[in-house]
Amino acid sequence: MTDLDLEKLARRQPPAAGASARAAALAAAMQAFDDAEKNATATKGSAEGGRRSSIFNRIWSPIMNRRLLAGSALATLLVVPVAGLVTYELVRNGTVALPVEQAGDAKTRTEAQKPGAETADVQAENKKQETPAVEQADDAAALSNRERAAQATANKETSQSAADNRAGEPAPLAESLDGETAVVPQSLSVDRMLTRRVAQPAVTRDSGIMPMPQEDRERFASADPNPVKSVATDPVSTFSADVDTASYSYMRSALLGGSLPEPDSVRVEELINYFPYDWKGPETAEKPFNATVTVMPTPWNKGTELLHIGIKGFETVPAEQPSANLVFLIDVSGSMDEADKLPLLKSAFRLLVGKLKETDTVSIVTYAGNAGVVLEPTAAKERQKILDAIDALQPGGSTAGAEGIEMAYKLAQKAFKKDGVNRVMLATDGDFNVGPASDEDLTSIIEERRKSGIFLSVLGFGRGNYNDGMMQALAQNGNGTAAYIDTLAEAQKTLVEEAGSSLFPIAKDVKFQIEFNPDRIAEYRLIGYETRILNREDFNNDKVDAGDIGSGHRVTAIYEVTPKGSPAVLNDPLRYGKGETADAAAPGAGEIAFLKMRWKKPDSDTSELVTMPVTDSNVVPDLDAASADVRFSVAVAAFGQKLKGVPALQDYAYGSILGLAEAAKGNDPFGYRAEFVKLVRLAEGLAGGK
Repeated sequence: MTDLDLEKLARRQPPAAGASARAAALAAAMQAFDDAEKNATATKGSAEGGRRSSIFNRIWSPIMNRRLLAGSALATLLVVPVAGLVTYELVRNGTVALPVEQAGDAKTRTEAQKPGAETADVQAENKKQETPAVEQADDAAALSNRERAAQATANKETSQSAADNRAGEPAPLAESLDGETAVVPQSLSVDRMLTRRVAQPAVTRDSGIMPMPQEDRERFASADPNPVKSVATDPVSTFSADVDTASYSYMRSALLGGSLPEPDSVRVEELINYFPYDWKGPETAEKPFNATVTVMPTPWNKGTELLHIGIKGFETVPAEQPSANLVFLIDVSGSMDEADKLPLLKSAFRLLVGKLKETDTVSIVTYAGNAGVVLEPTAAKERQKILDAIDALQPGGSTAGAEGIEMAYKLAQKAFKKDGVNRVMLATDGDFNVGPASDEDLTSIIEERRKSGIFLSVLGFGRGNYNDGMMQALAQNGNGTAAYIDTLAEAQKTLVEEAGSSLFPIAKDVKFQIEFNPDRIAEYRLIGYETRILNREDFNNDKVDAGDIGSGHRVTAIYEVTPKGSPAVLNDPLRYGKGETADAAAPGAGEIAFLKMRWKKPDSDTSELVTMPVTDSNVVPDLDAASADVRFSVAVAAFGQKLKGVPALQDYAYGSILGLAEAAKGNDPFGYRAEFVKLVRLAEGLAGGK
């Protein structure tokens, strides 16, 4: 080969050539260079050898002097064109096929076209067209999960033996899209190789295809902030207890993702109630609640005061807790195939299983197109069997949630514990797109089932598809709680550290009512609880459903009140009459308000009542005189209102909230309050410091 041939061979490939041609050309050029170098050495001193050496120095010497750069260039020439072709296939089909057979096997070319290899979006579209192949795939997915669970224990030793035999073998090869071979990591499962979900595929300049924006299907119940009410016309405020924490976790996920949360996603009371507070609890279970009341100046609005109510439920000793019959109702639809969804869900339930007593019972139902029983009622002492069933779960199919709920309740009834806790735990990333899917249809199912003593709790996972409004409706009507799991640490908090309050109720249909003394208070505004407001007459109506409180649960409610005669009063006084209250004829000396709490025991349909007056003895002269727990909860209330866009907080800066929270962190063994301070800083930055 002449030096001219060698130089042409290194330069002649046009930019439009494919990856294989460029790779072959480069390989040929490198081989030619090796041959030329050998010839140059053998004929050293000759004129021809001198000329080749000159060409070598001019063309290849810089590359050989920088071997690392040459290696990188080679990798780039090979990988970038292949990546471009892969991207094209992603845009065109929505999946990447990585066949695991050898090149030439035509079967590997059709793997990606099988129903089981479809993405969640394609499956949902095909489901709408009632394609028989998709229905078969859904059946196969449900059966696959059951088979995996049944054989997991038996296969463990075989899998380990196979892994040992594979040790030291080279990684398997798979045919790539352009005919070349690529190494497939052994740790990547076949299911994951055949189906990849892409949120927003990249598009090459030559493809001519514009990227489709990712659809945001998250839904939240719209609720305006509570208005200021006049005591002269509306002296009584009534609301249901709320111990859910989903809104806080979702807010944290949004901020850590680099955006302020949607205002409708912020439920201020759930932010406040996320934190453990050292409110004084009752001494016996006969009186399951105790209230700690503090009245103090409002930090964000001069001329008003905060009436702060901290309530703690009776905390049962773990040894005294009844046995639990739990049914894990798990969404394994195709949309759950993301790191913060099914994999996180499986880890979360593993934590919960480790917390259960041996006398507890666990069942597992999955739904994706069709519902299926993965694990029949199993004693918690058989932990490995339960864990194997959880580990074997794989995503695939559309979402038949209503059918799964029905099957879960049947399984819960099958293992019903008369003197224990019977609860379905729904874990999902969002919507139910197959079968009855309206909030009304689903809540009617839940309302009917709760009468049998089986409650429902909801655990939400992931972003982009979460139907928060429906999840709230299901939990509220199922006498359960709603939580949002965005991290494994949150799973630890919700399912392990607070398992007693999450799983074991001490009271149901818990309602609060406060009556303000018109001689002392002109106006009031309840902070949060917009979706929990009740009519005045609902308080004494035992047929009206309300929130439930578990062992050791804490409920905090804060009113912003305007004393009579304050310049901050917004409403003009009435021309005729003073209004009337139930106890206006003989209010107690120095009473500011009167608090009532009503609840039912878990096994009773008749409510009980406890009352207490709010007097001058509950007043502190300034905010600093309040306890650290009170001040920190006020900081959280301010933050939630700021995120929600409450007008009263418009001029109260994030920096002021930050200072209030930092000064009131107090005892923080788990770091929840320190994390909150960081979130306030993030929100301040995202909001431009306002």
